[in-house]
Amino acid sequence: MTKLLLKLFVNKKPDDRAKRSAVGRLSGIVGILANLLLFAGKLFVGILSGSVSITADAMNNLSDATASIVTLVGFKLSEKPADEDHPYGHARIEYLSGLAVAGLILVIGFELAKGSFDKILHPQSVEFSWALVTVLVGSILVKLWLSLFNSRLGNMINSPTLQATASDSRNDCISTFAVLLAAVLERLFGWKLDGWFGMGVAIFILWSGVGLARQTISPLLGEKPNHELRHKIIGCVSAHPLVLGHHDLMLHDYGPGQRFATMHVEMDKNEDPMVCHDVIDDLERQCFQEHNVHLVIHYDPVVTGDEALAEMRERVEAILKQENDVISIHDFRMVQGGGHTNLIFDAVLPFELIPKRKEIQRKLNAALNAGGNTVYYTVITFDPTSFNG
Repeated sequence: MTKLLLKLFVNKKPDDRAKRSAVGRLSGIVGILANLLLFAGKLFVGILSGSVSITADAMNNLSDATASIVTLVGFKLSEKPADEDHPYGHARIEYLSGLAVAGLILVIGFELAKGSFDKILHPQSVEFSWALVTVLVGSILVKLWLSLFNSRLGNMINSPTLQATASDSRNDCISTFAVLLAAVLERLFGWKLDGWFGMGVAIFILWSGVGLARQTISPLLGEKPNHELRHKIIGCVSAHPLVLGHHDLMLHDYGPGQRFATMHVEMDKNEDPMVCHDVIDDLERQCFQEHNVHLVIHYDPVVTGDEALAEMRERVEAILKQENDVISIHDFRMVQGGGHTNLIFDAVLPFELIPKRKEIQRKLNAALNAGGNTVYYTVITFDPTSFNG
């Protein structure tokens, strides 16, 4: 079924942006239709049987249908191209739609928890029927397929919203099974557990809502860049023979498909600057064509073949690694003056060492000036490892 739907509605799309939009629409439409069907069936059975847990599960499906509508609208709005007021595009609307879905799930989960609590205090019998079993088993099967369906679509376009939808469908399988179990246990043993299982479903809905909210808020706040994408960008740039090193790679996510990056690239200062500039232009274009990332490269000319500079750099690195062996340095320069020598460089520190940077610099200065005739001053810019991992 999934292959057929993809073939009919997605495979003919001309480019990645159109394909992403088609996948989002397909997921939204299928989710709306499937969840409305499940909502109607469960609500009918829940009213006939008097089961609050089945009714709660029906409302969960209604919330899922509403979430699919929000997802559908979010993908549609995120297609809007960049304009004067939003030069980076509107792709972050997809994250906002995911946050709206999380809000709906939390509200419905809270309301269902209140109803289930009342049923715990005032338990009532659930009327068992084979129609009830049929609807719930059918719901489990449909939700299992929806989970696999949205997981495949989410992986296809790397969409956190669709991946969260897949997880929500998987959780629904578990909660619906709990509702079915409550009805069967009451039928077999007379245990009135409907309210308790309804509360369990409500708690599960709330838990899913919190998890989805965290997933969508994280990229909006500026989460750590994707390791795989970072590796691809570095591989693309460092493969060129004129590139001697790189640092300060910063990735900015303005929504799926709208990523911008800046980085520093080191090249021999003796190379023709016009040649270096041309190479940088080519690398920026290559990164966009291969990885859909708008890359801006800062050119850093570095001194090569200076033995005194190389020796001093090795000495500084050795001292710093005594403090922590993950510390690294770049952009190392040595400026000699009349009474002292300035050592100017960037040091990359783990986040836990950032508060100790003054102490680290003090220890480095003391080690460099111990027992020598030359006075050294260090001018250090401290960078976190997030941009230089």
